[in-house]
Amino acid sequence: MTSERLDIDLDRSSPVPLYFQVAEQISEAIRRGDLAPGSRLDNEIQLADRLGLSRPTIRQAIQYLVDKGLLVRKRGVGTQVVHGQVKRSVELTSLYDDLRRSGQEPATRVLSIDTEPADESVAAVLALPEGTEVLRIERLRYAAGEPLALLHNWLPLGLADLSATSLQERGLYELLRAAGVRMRVANQRIGARAATPSEARLLDERRGAPLLTMVRTTYDDQGRAVEHGSHLYRASHYSLEVTLIER
Repeated sequence: MTSERLDIDLDRSSPVPLYFQVAEQISEAIRRGDLAPGSRLDNEIQLADRLGLSRPTIRQAIQYLVDKGLLVRKRGVGTQVVHGQVKRSVELTSLYDDLRRSGQEPATRVLSIDTEPADESVAAVLALPEGTEVLRIERLRYAAGEPLALLHNWLPLGLADLSATSLQERGLYELLRAAGVRMRVANQRIGARAATPSEARLLDERRGAPLLTMVRTTYDDQGRAVEHGSHLYRASHYSLEVTLIER
């Protein structure tokens, strides 16, 4: 599908800049699904001619959407739609659960799985003596074929029989539930920071790109800490939604 099938209606008397009107209407078409992932837009000259706008205006609109993570420029291919931003409700589910529930097929690359002595911070949140051996897992989670999140988890030993193979095929929370772990509550902190060079490389982002951070400690129905995670998400592809209720 190309932009020829888009109905872009410009209000030239509006104080809203024309580039922003174009960008917002393309963004809305992506959100509605009129422009599916992988759809290719006309080149800047064709778009400018069709809409009666200058090339710099069209270039500014496209760059705005590239910066938002909705479009990507590929040499020899042109400008394409990437997958829409993953929106996740803040509840006691894993990213794997949420992607499956939203109809996306997640994929996982296990970067490492090993035991290590718990440092002071991990020992404190898992309520273990410092230096106690814990399981450390590092994974890269994909959605629609693109890297979405870099996941680090620490768990007490003996909770479940976890392996790189099982973690590639199933989510961590799913594996814990299958092992009889009854997760009940979690403390979670959300923030943001810039990507380091190594993180940017893994997540296919530019150096210093904004990343969402999530630090979570999950407890079972006996009040034991069963998992601690420190995760990084691509801000261009991922958001968190919270429902607020007056009490």
